[in-house]
This record gives sequence, structure tokens and C-alpha cells, in this order.
Amino acid sequence: MSDSTDKGFSELSDSSFLIQLAYPAIQELGLDVERIVSECKISPKLLKDRSARFPHAAQVQFWRVLEEVSGDKSIGLHLANHVPVYRGQVLEYLFLSSPSFGDGLRRAENYQRLVTDAMQFKLHVEGDEARVVLDFIGDSEAELRHRDECFVRFMQRYFEALTDGAFQTREINLGHPLQGDVAEYEKHFNCPVHFDAKEQSLVFAADILATPSSHAEPDLLKLHEKVASKQLERLSRQDVVGDVKQVIAEMLELGQPSLESVAERLGMNERVLRSRLTEAGTSFNQVLADYRCILAKRLLSRTDESIADVVYLTGFSEPSTFYRAFKRWTGLTPIEYRQQKQQ
Repeated sequence: MSDSTDKGFSELSDSSFLIQLAYPAIQELGLDVERIVSECKISPKLLKDRSARFPHAAQVQFWRVLEEVSGDKSIGLHLANHVPVYRGQVLEYLFLSSPSFGDGLRRAENYQRLVTDAMQFKLHVEGDEARVVLDFIGDSEAELRHRDECFVRFMQRYFEALTDGAFQTREINLGHPLQGDVAEYEKHFNCPVHFDAKEQSLVFAADILATPSSHAEPDLLKLHEKVASKQLERLSRQDVVGDVKQVIAEMLELGQPSLESVAERLGMNERVLRSRLTEAGTSFNQVLADYRCILAKRLLSRTDESIADVVYLTGFSEPSTFYRAFKRWTGLTPIEYRQQKQQ
């Protein structure tokens, strides 16, 4: 399993590309888009900015709301049937410009984190049979069976489109129990579907891997791989910001964390940490201020902690310093902010 899935569930993130795929499908199904956007707190940025990320844990609420709004116990499966197959994402171009379907699939394995931290797919070939195995994290959440079904069905449709219909699944394996009628699943997947399986996978004939790409272009392939590599590097640089925030959270109650103390906890040279934060477009002081601001606002709006306790929990030594910082962050005093949120 990759480093990305070694993270805790709450630290994983998804590309906004997933929301941008799902949004037109939600509209096409005639669901209450405004309610879904509101209850799932989907920001305009997530609908427009392809470089944005959102916490993967938010998918639990997303699928819960979709099931409630639609009344559909198989909303993931049905939503996938309406998701646009092509939306101009770099992984699509890698597939299309590769010499063959199998070559594109193996190449995409290296860049799948651009879509999500929470799923890894791996190609296995044994004799005349091939399997794309999907390893999801967070399957303990019941609502995430919709996520799994949506991913598997979308990948099936996507592979069919990439190969101009040559891709045909022999069977589909899903790791969760059956909900509803198996005939409904077999109608959409057009093959046998197994539940409570030891792996989630799409099984197909190995010779499909040799299917040539009608859009193969060696020069464009090099360009697309270069772009994908740069995007992956940017994500890696952002990882250090998350690591710093985690250490700050652990150290904050003991006082104000410093660059030196955080670098030591991370087993990193102080200058190296400063440099990596600069590469990520931020600084230690900015990460610390952002974290304190978010924590303070959360404590003031969602708890009954006294202001004195909020000062302590955010690592400030003096209330006056906290008040000045909070006014600079929000334009409001802590009391005004709490009253506004309560109203």
C-alpha cells in the first residue's frame, strides 16, 4: 500500500475533479442540487478549480445526503451511469496518448493520487485473465459503499470508452454486502456481480490489454507525463504542510510551537523544513496562524468553551495577544464572532 493510504482517514484528500464529475450527473438525475450543495458545504471553488482538494472524509456526508435526497439505496451505481466519461483531466490524456490500453493502465497507476488519496488500483495478470483491483480506505463507513459502487461502475464505463467498446468485464467483485436486488446490479454492469468479496475488482480477458489506442501519440505522451509529474510533485510539497499542522496540533497546548521544535519532531533539519514550506507556497508562521485561526473559530462556534480556555487551547500565553490576533483574522472580537455564529 502506498504512503498516501498509510495516512489516517481524516487526513486523506480528493481532487475537486471528482465533484466536478458528479455535479452534472446530479443535475441530470433531477436531484435537489441546492440542498446537496448546501448540506455538503460544496464551495464554488470546488466546482471550478481543478487544482483544489477536499477532505476525503467529507464523502461520508456527501453519499448520506445523496441517498436521503434521492431515496435511492443504489445511488452510487445509478449516479455513475450519468457521470461524463471525459472531462479533460491529465490522467485521461495519459491513457489516450499511450500506445495501448494496458500501457495506459500501468502508467496511470503511478499518478492515481492526482484523483484521490483514498483509493489505489492495481493491475494483476494471471494467464488469460486480468484484474483491476481497487483498494479503498474507510470501508467501515456504511455510506461509502455508494462511493465504491460509483468508482467501479465509472471505471467500467471509462475503460469501455477508452477501448471503443473492446473492454468487457467477465465479473465484478464488491467488498460490501448486497443491498437490494442483485439483478439490478447485473443489469447495469452487464456481467455477474459478487458481494462480500475478498477484493473489489473488475475481471476481464487479458488480451484486452493489447487493444491499441486510437489517440496514441508519443510526443504528446511525454508532455502529458511531464504535466502529471509536476502535479504529483505539487501534492507532495503540500504533504509537508499537513505534517506541520499535525505536529502543531499535538504541541499547541504546551505553548507556542516553533519552527525548531516542529522540525525536530519531524526529524528534519530546520532549514530543510523552511525550504519545503516555501516550495509549498507558505511559511511556518503562516501555517501556525492559519491553524490557530481555524481552531479558534471552531471552538467559538461549535463549543461552549470559555474564552480563557480558547486562549489556552490555541497556544496563546496572553488573552490580549489572542484578541488582537483574532481581530486581525476575522475583523471581529471573539465574543462578537461567537454571538454572530449563534444567531
